[in-house]
Amino acid sequence: MSPGRRERKKAATRQKIADAALRLFLERGYDAVGIRDVAAEADVAVTTLFSHFASKEALVFEQDEDFEQRLMRAVTGRAPHEPLIPALRREIHALVRHCTADGAAPIWGMIDESPALREYEKSMRLRHAESLATAIAADLGLPPTATACRAIARFAIDAYSLAREAADPEAAVDEIFRMIEAAWEVSGCRARAAG
Repeated sequence: MSPGRRERKKAATRQKIADAALRLFLERGYDAVGIRDVAAEADVAVTTLFSHFASKEALVFEQDEDFEQRLMRAVTGRAPHEPLIPALRREIHALVRHCTADGAAPIWGMIDESPALREYEKSMRLRHAESLATAIAADLGLPPTATACRAIARFAIDAYSLAREAADPEAAVDEIFRMIEAAWEVSGCRARAAG
């Protein structure tokens, strides 16, 4: 079902704000731009900006929620009898391709230079890992605190971060996922997932 007019308008406003923020951050530097500057550039009220983004840092990571949902769908939306780890690998490959595409380097440079953005990204990765662990555990009928599920989820999220920084991101994802597959086998969860 396609989104209604109201949802489309909200999404367009959110994207307009995110685009304006990124343009200003890249032109002037993240620390030199305030929330009011972004609101003015996007031609929205500050309250409207905050109804779409909880913080200034969230403006940089505007696809955060989509990223998390894609990881969850890699687990919950895979075909019956499709192994979990290859499904996760495929999604991490797609996410790494997106974040290493042309034009992404200046954004990652800005993130790397800002302690606030690095800290936000770190907390975001931990949140994504917990959500992914919960999805994996639910898929296997295990408690959400199952150590193996939490470890595999963290490894998958770290694979994304490490591959993004590698000279050959695609090869890095494959290398890391060979280790994840081995850890998955040793955990005994693979047999449970197949059964």
